[in-house]
Amino acid sequence: MAVNGSSRLGVDAPSEGVGVERAAGMVGTPRARRAWQAGLSRNPALRRFLVHRAGVIGLLLIAALTLLALAAPLLSPYSPDAIDLSIMLAPPSASHWFGTDPVGRDIFSRCLWGARISLIIGLVSVSMGSLLGLPAGAISAFVGGWPDRLVMRLVDILLAFPPILLAIIAIAVFGPGLTNAMIAIGVSQTPVYARLMRSSVLKVRAESYIESARSLGIPEWRILACHVMPNAVSPIIVQASLSLASAILSAAYLGFLGLGAQPPTPEWGSMLSKGRDFLRSAPHASIFPGLFIMVTVLSFNLLGDGLTNALDPKHTRR
Repeated sequence: MAVNGSSRLGVDAPSEGVGVERAAGMVGTPRARRAWQAGLSRNPALRRFLVHRAGVIGLLLIAALTLLALAAPLLSPYSPDAIDLSIMLAPPSASHWFGTDPVGRDIFSRCLWGARISLIIGLVSVSMGSLLGLPAGAISAFVGGWPDRLVMRLVDILLAFPPILLAIIAIAVFGPGLTNAMIAIGVSQTPVYARLMRSSVLKVRAESYIESARSLGIPEWRILACHVMPNAVSPIIVQASLSLASAILSAAYLGFLGLGAQPPTPEWGSMLSKGRDFLRSAPHASIFPGLFIMVTVLSFNLLGDGLTNALDPKHTRR
């Protein structure tokens, strides 16, 4: 009688198929359930992601934060900039769920609007860093020679500085502000994408199908655009999810230091900075913005872990 590997080892851990069946069981009608199972069978990456609980939790949290950010005008009970000096540092209550800040603004409303600011900073910064770093790394690896050495030495110089220090230097040059903070964070992430894309392209360039494409007389630029880049993006997708967490955290750093979004913009880092002088008398002024930062960064890190499991079969759960 044939015995499978898990039985021989005496392991009772649930298989990937069990996770797929559970995911399919959440779909309503039998027809929809069969279509869901068929879609999962055709997409192994999606199947591996759905059985990774941490990644799914991270995705759900990000979806919830995104909905809160989009619905901020509808969900906010007060204007995020409305000042009422008669209720300064009021504790959480039925009228102000998260309390008020040092000038009487509703912290719940400001946290909701702050989700918009933080997500926009993350998306713009990561997009800028990838748009600058990915072409540089890909062309450097594919061309080789002195252009590769020149680009990589510049990247090595930038990587010698911590990203937050690079962002502070850029802010010192361009001045504080929300737009300059996004530019600074994007510039600080550029060398990471350049280095990662270079290593990924070098790996793909050595594959036999690239040599076959060359032997057919396909132009080099077309090989790079149509054959190398699409097969080198898997680690970039994972890095992008992790970079979003890093960008949001860097924006909070800059806001805390007064170098990012300027008052009265409802940004979580600046809210932490304003509430730090009242940690003993009114800790809620710092606790709630800090919780939003923690949950957001944790969500993107969990999503990155799930994408690593989905896009790299070596990390698949057994």
